[in-house]
Amino acid sequence: MKRFFTIVLALGVCAAAFAQESVKVPALTTKFSGFVITRANYTSNATPDNTMSLRIARVQAAGKIMGDFDYRLQLQVNGISNRIGGPRIVDAYVEWQKYKPFYVKFGQFKRAFTFENPMNPIDQGFYGYGQGIDKLAGMNDRVGEHSSNGRDLGLQFQGDLFELDDHPLLHYQLGFYNGQGINVSDVDNTKDIIGGMWFIPFEGARIGAFGWYGNYARVGSMGTVVLPRRRYALSGEYKFSDWTLRSEYVHSYGPAFATGYGNNGTTDVTINPILGDYSDAFYALVIAPIIPNVCHFKARYDVYRDNKTWERANTRFDAGFDYQFTRNLVLSAIYSYAIDERLSETKNFHILDFQLSFRF
Repeated sequence: MKRFFTIVLALGVCAAAFAQESVKVPALTTKFSGFVITRANYTSNATPDNTMSLRIARVQAAGKIMGDFDYRLQLQVNGISNRIGGPRIVDAYVEWQKYKPFYVKFGQFKRAFTFENPMNPIDQGFYGYGQGIDKLAGMNDRVGEHSSNGRDLGLQFQGDLFELDDHPLLHYQLGFYNGQGINVSDVDNTKDIIGGMWFIPFEGARIGAFGWYGNYARVGSMGTVVLPRRRYALSGEYKFSDWTLRSEYVHSYGPAFATGYGNNGTTDVTINPILGDYSDAFYALVIAPIIPNVCHFKARYDVYRDNKTWERANTRFDAGFDYQFTRNLVLSAIYSYAIDERLSETKNFHILDFQLSFRF
């Protein structure tokens, strides 16, 4: 038996050597990287919370295949080990990038909705994404979809158009997605259509609009229940001399399930009447350099209305600082004064958040 395996191994080595000589091996480049965000947080609401946690830990392999294809595999490795909220695949896609006006991406990746959604959590600048991005761009979606980090499985076309002074005047994105979030197959066999376009009048500035026409579905005891998701977003951003100004408004139509996916199983199709059919959100922020590229002051006004009334508004006034020891090591401290009209008591409370982030 040992001799048999020796012969098989020798034949395999010979075959591999012959293949390398007779067949041209496609070029492949791979870079391994990742980032970690650790957090200490204090919240002074009716049930005060004081905790330290590992907010995010991700590793990825990314690179090029044959020069024209970009690929990425990204894993989130922290969390409770289950299919919904634990270690999981975040990105897994290949994108053909031969022509800048027409890239084609297929796999699992960020939805083409809002400016903030595609940003790395470290680069986003605050202790978390704006509430509208979190609830209306598929992070922790109000509709009841499981936490999907703003991603879905789909096919996307995007590109830059009309080059002027070394920058494009227009950028477009158009995607077709399952509508169910990451690592979950389609349920109703329809596809969400999500697209955006932004105008770049000069370097560092962009003004955009996005639309989302789709559904979110669950299979209940009486059959499939389909909830519509009709959304749009208006966005603006200006970056200059280490300053960042950004603002977005997001509007949504469509009811929501009473429980999140995975909480009581996919058969729970009860509708939450409190959330209603309409919701919206708005944020505006500024990041200003104290020491350029090292230390910044930050401020943000952030409001989310889960049924589009001020009686159900959650408003945050955020302010704080960051200090970049290097680009790969950042310490941030944010204070937030919160007014949550949805709470029956202690509607006004305080949040202190400290985060240490590092890339590798």
